[in-house]
Amino acid sequence: MGVGALPELQLYIGGEWRGPNGRDTQAVLNPATGETLGALPLATSQDLDDALDASQRGFDAWRSTPPEARAAILDKTAALLRERADALAAIATLEQGKPLAEARGEAFYAASILEFHAGEAVRNYGRVLPRAPGLRSLVTKQPVGPVAAFCAWNFPIINPVRKISPALAAGCSVILKPSEETPASAIAVVRCFLDAGLPGDVAQLVFGLPDMVSRTLLASPITRKLSFTGSVPVGKQLMRLASDTVMRMTMELGGHSPVLVFDDCDLEKTLDTLVAHKFRNAGQVCVSPTRFHVQEGIYDRFAAGFAERAGRIKTGDGRDADTVMGPTANPRRSAAIEAMVENARSIGAKLLAGGGRADGAGFFFQPTVLGDVPLEAAAMNEEPFGPLALLRRFATVEDAIAQANRLPFGLAAYCFTENGRRQNLLGDTVDAGMIVINNVRTSWPDAPFGGMKESGFGSEDGPEGVEGHMVTKAIHVS
Repeated sequence: MGVGALPELQLYIGGEWRGPNGRDTQAVLNPATGETLGALPLATSQDLDDALDASQRGFDAWRSTPPEARAAILDKTAALLRERADALAAIATLEQGKPLAEARGEAFYAASILEFHAGEAVRNYGRVLPRAPGLRSLVTKQPVGPVAAFCAWNFPIINPVRKISPALAAGCSVILKPSEETPASAIAVVRCFLDAGLPGDVAQLVFGLPDMVSRTLLASPITRKLSFTGSVPVGKQLMRLASDTVMRMTMELGGHSPVLVFDDCDLEKTLDTLVAHKFRNAGQVCVSPTRFHVQEGIYDRFAAGFAERAGRIKTGDGRDADTVMGPTANPRRSAAIEAMVENARSIGAKLLAGGGRADGAGFFFQPTVLGDVPLEAAAMNEEPFGPLALLRRFATVEDAIAQANRLPFGLAAYCFTENGRRQNLLGDTVDAGMIVINNVRTSWPDAPFGGMKESGFGSEDGPEGVEGHMVTKAIHVS
């Protein structure tokens, strides 16, 4: 296991890096040990005002930058992410906890997002509407303006890229506020953009007290779009703030992904796929499969196979080569999962694997499987966001669809069946922005990523991600 250390923690505002002098700081912890890794400077009111002013200047210049030049910077940033993947992975693992292999994969996937958006930067198409001779109407798309972007700690490399990349492709400037728990990854990502030639005023990087930062950025008339990835309650609060200036919004909020497993599935393959995906990043994934609704004819075999596989998962420091699942990112997650397990067991759920915190330092929780979980259990109604799998039986396809759609969330859903007619039915009737059949991959650079109902609106990735940073204008000429 390597020793590792975080690079210097700073803000980036108006083309300069700003350190802790004259600013409050917040400790950044290693979730595998609980040790302090560094002190993160928190933005002052003046820092935020400076970031807003710089973002306006950056937008005025960047919107006039030729699309080919924007694309070249995005492509160069992608190349730097690939070149620095090992260094980025080491930082992400140190401050977030996921295994190095997962963090390295995150860096490469972030690069592919940048490469896709580089192509979209030069595909900003409008249209011409023919009228009478000498008359015409033009439909054009223009960048919406400076973007305030807030992102979560669970994917500390991908999340900043998902915010910055489509905004730059559209011609917008960005003020990015990543999580204060994983700041060094975002700093390293921003350095890639700057080293690729991005002008200093186009992207700002701030950390701070979330309430102060969000109120300042979203109250300003400079900010014309809110982009947020995080929990439903925080998302709702930010939407209230953003509504005062009627700004554009993309909201990628929480989920509680149902998994519908039918008795005609390839059971062993389904189990291998789902167990690996459930405990990826210790279950701290907005699209993590969580509510496993299994047809009663195969339920017992599915439950036994799932528990056996979960029990074999090696947990430990993400820097250890044999670690499959790292710690939860902070002590709040471990405490929340523990409370959910106790609640579910108290009303009849069966403990099939795991069930408690792991021994030793750090914020570890065992890969946990509960069977026959009652619907009234807290975990069946609130997103666990941790290494907890919840299993229930169902009888008919109608029962399965009803359970999938029971909650007010609709981000991702997973279905396993070999019946083609049933696959079509599930695709049409399950309420989720992303439905995955017989696999678990929800993210592709060229496909929209987003949800419905209380899981948010708007999409990241795909042409839709760039479209969300544009305004449509009709120009009628005679």
